[in-house]
Amino acid sequence: MTRTASTASPPAPAAGTGPTGKQPTRHRVRAGASWRDRPMRKLTPWLFLLAPLALLITFTYVPVGNMIYYSFTDWDGISPTRNYVGTENYTEIFTRPELFRVFAVSFYYLAASVVQIVIALYFAAVLSFDLRFRNLFKGILFFPYLINGVAIGFVFLYFFQDGGTLDSVLSWFGVGTDHAWLGTPESANTSMAGVSVWRFTGLNFVLFLGAIQSIPGELYEAAQLDGAGRWKQFRHIIAPSIRPVLSLSVILAISGSLSVFEIPYIMTGGATETSTFVIQTVKFAFQFNKTGLASACAVVLLAIILVITWIQRRLVPDEKVDLV
Repeated sequence: MTRTASTASPPAPAAGTGPTGKQPTRHRVRAGASWRDRPMRKLTPWLFLLAPLALLITFTYVPVGNMIYYSFTDWDGISPTRNYVGTENYTEIFTRPELFRVFAVSFYYLAASVVQIVIALYFAAVLSFDLRFRNLFKGILFFPYLINGVAIGFVFLYFFQDGGTLDSVLSWFGVGTDHAWLGTPESANTSMAGVSVWRFTGLNFVLFLGAIQSIPGELYEAAQLDGAGRWKQFRHIIAPSIRPVLSLSVILAISGSLSVFEIPYIMTGGATETSTFVIQTVKFAFQFNKTGLASACAVVLLAIILVITWIQRRLVPDEKVDLV
């Protein structure tokens, strides 16, 4: 009896292998390498930053550097020659106390900044809830900030002039007045500080409203279930969450009150003791042709603002807000 030979077929190649059973050649990536390790990938973010950095350096840091350089010269702003005088301009600034008396005017605008922060915080808290016509009120509050400062100065110049809009409105209510609103230092500074409240309340309002709307809605729902009213929601939810934005508003208020320019320059030109440090600096540069001294004044003002901001940040450091 003849035994037939076994004709078993050869085993099939494993999945992913070639007909010979060998793995196909593939591009092997170095162990631990990533697409982020490629040089072009690292360079791409800097390519996107190239244009804004060029604009920032050209229109911010280069002018500041030139200003610091001019502060050590006697340049008049016209002549091509600039003689180096060392710290003579700074010595003149700090040996003339009358140059710093104009900072007393800044207290009017600092008080106005406190008022505008309180008003903006109130309306931001109220309009953050579901109310009728709240979008209309948001637009009304923010609209003054969109108007050019020079235009605002001219509008309120006619508003406060003798026999102007304010006197006409008061006469409708039987209030007769012959008061010169811009004729005395106290009245003029108070009036222009009120104009700044009208103009900049919208900026603080938008900052506060954005911070409030970023609060998770679940917190309000949980507070309502616990029986918390609007005041308790503001005290325990809204107030802690907007602390960083409030700190930013305080910094803007202080720096803004020290560098007021447009409104008093248009409305009074610095007369009747309404001149600010910036108006005084502009007069040094363009009226008395002392660009070197004006540059030194600008450097001093910049240093004062930076020091005050640093002190404020040290006294009230940023705290991480975690309400969830």
